Amino acid sequence: MAEHGVRLQKVLASAGVASRRAAEVMISEGRVEVNGSLITEQGFRVNPERDVIRVDGSRIPPPRRHAYLVLNKPRGVVSTLADPQGRRTLADFVGARKERLFHVGRLDSDTEGLLILTNDGELAHRLAHPSYEIPKTYLAEVAGVIGPGTLKRLRAGIDLEDGPVRPSAVRLVSQGSDRSLIKLTMHEGRNRIVRRTMEAVGHPVRRLSRIGIGPVRLGDLRIGELRDLTQEELGALLDLTSRDPASQEPTNGHLEQ
Repeated sequence: MAEHGVRLQKVLASAGVASRRAAEVMISEGRVEVNGSLITEQGFRVNPERDVIRVDGSRIPPPRRHAYLVLNKPRGVVSTLADPQGRRTLADFVGARKERLFHVGRLDSDTEGLLILTNDGELAHRLAHPSYEIPKTYLAEVAGVIGPGTLKRLRAGIDLEDGPVRPSAVRLVSQGSDRSLIKLTMHEGRNRIVRRTMEAVGHPVRRLSRIGIGPVRLGDLRIGELRDLTQEELGALLDLTSRDPASQEPTNGHLEQ
């Protein structure tokens, strides 16, 4: 560990985990790890940019040098910052910000829901790369009443024209006389994958919303609203993308629809 690093309790206090005094208590109680090692020494120094710090098992992200935002994209908005056809774009919601933002993954203009926007190019690339298999959760209102046989087919996997697809989780949320609400979690982002999957089982999508990407959830964020990622969400995303997908071994701890 670097001799001239920052005291661990100061890093925890700066991250908003606790006051410096409370952070010292956490350290003495054996609740803090640095790079996989339990630290009980007061005044232990760390490099907050490089070292992986955890409290009670949850990763504490490094000081923010980038913007990490969540947008609840409305229907009718295209997932780009400019559109030659004059349609509404993401710039209508983030245009006032000075950073050059990337959106993680895409949503069709007729699909609403969760988009992550950031100017951290490395994290954006990893979150979007299929080898990391970041789960994405959708809520779909579909035509018709979904029966047990259809749920079984979805869980077993469906063959589409560009290859098989198998949702990692399928749950029937509710039903009406001619509609069903279903929640699906996918680990891939092929074009219109949810719509094509439900079409293949005879239940075309009427309305679709992405409600989760990895540990990030829309929660009560209203359509068209923007918020910062929480510390817990960012730490969990860093964990999801901190493995080399080829070896499935952790890296140095740094870092669809």
